[in-house]
Amino acid sequence: MNRKPLAIVGGVIANKYLNGGAVWTRLNWALGMRKLGFDVLFMEQIYRDNCVDEQGRVTSFEDSVNLAYFRKVMQEFGLSDSSALIYEDGRKCHGKSLQEIGELACDADLLINITGHLHLPEIMESPVNKIYIDLDPGYTQLWHQAGMLGTHFLAHDQFFTIAEAIGTSECSIPVGNIPWQTTRQPVVLDLWPVSGRGDPERFTTIASWRDDYGTLKHRGQRLGVKAHEFRRFIKFPDLVDQTCEIALNLYAEDQADLDLLHKHGWLVKDPALVVPDPGAFREYIQTSGAEFSVAKEMYTKTRGGWFSDRTVRYLATGKPALVQDTGFSHSYPVGEGLLAFDTMQSALAGARDISRNYAAHCRAARQLAEDFFDSDKVLGNLVERVGTIPQAY
Repeated sequence: MNRKPLAIVGGVIANKYLNGGAVWTRLNWALGMRKLGFDVLFMEQIYRDNCVDEQGRVTSFEDSVNLAYFRKVMQEFGLSDSSALIYEDGRKCHGKSLQEIGELACDADLLINITGHLHLPEIMESPVNKIYIDLDPGYTQLWHQAGMLGTHFLAHDQFFTIAEAIGTSECSIPVGNIPWQTTRQPVVLDLWPVSGRGDPERFTTIASWRDDYGTLKHRGQRLGVKAHEFRRFIKFPDLVDQTCEIALNLYAEDQADLDLLHKHGWLVKDPALVVPDPGAFREYIQTSGAEFSVAKEMYTKTRGGWFSDRTVRYLATGKPALVQDTGFSHSYPVGEGLLAFDTMQSALAGARDISRNYAAHCRAARQLAEDFFDSDKVLGNLVERVGTIPQAY
């Protein structure tokens, strides 16, 4: 009797409690593989210091909001019986037991390890074909170059990155001894239908002002966080007719930046309130007019072609995206639906063009998603290159 191929997908959801965008990043890989015909097991590891209660205090695994959040997401998307949240390297498990995980890993055809999140020996020492998915190009390669990723990184069999220009003369990301292959951010289009709701003149985005990665240096060049680039375009709302809104994660020490954003007309929302889960995140995008966003300095300066999974969702729902170029304009057609900018002048020109030709940009946005980011195409291509489908399937 023929069996379906089995894919283990590893990534963070419980660890990103109240981050609906992070959930979608992982869901589109897991649900995309299921749509492709795989049985899918979604797995995540979490440690004591990340298990918190509603006040943010460290608590037990069983009482944590992280576990409750994980359960809710898994149930909502039909993964309750094919998922596992593993506490402290297997001391406790929700969903599959540690023994079941080890047995499934031995039978699996593919491990898609998003950002290398999973490192459980029961998985990493199994014979499954282990695929590392790099969503943070530049950081990953520089950390590896500095010896910060250890042997766990090298335990994978194949390495894929969303930096489509990696290894070319345009891109300054060091390749090192890793044979990087490229892929794209997938979107399950059925879950992201076209939406005609929302004010066409309301530009939005969802972002973190800073992150845990900090600023790195490479070849004497600063490679920093999104805040550095946003400051260059902070006067954008003063210069356009559109309303500019951002669901922005800020630290307490960013009050001066928050004041500056308000001064220049930005409407700043708390992402924990407006996009805390996948449903709210999708609703926020579907009721926006378009996206306007910058990228991290790491991505704009290394020119690897990084492309945001958030922007993919805007395109899929038929919302134009006006986003800072990271080199992606060499990989995707820009000008309709997807507009790239490097300077304030080109950003302003893009905003005017979206306003003048809004309906055409909406149609082109969805078409771009269908042509370049459809999970069937993206994951089908990856699986074909990985070459792990059982002959009987």
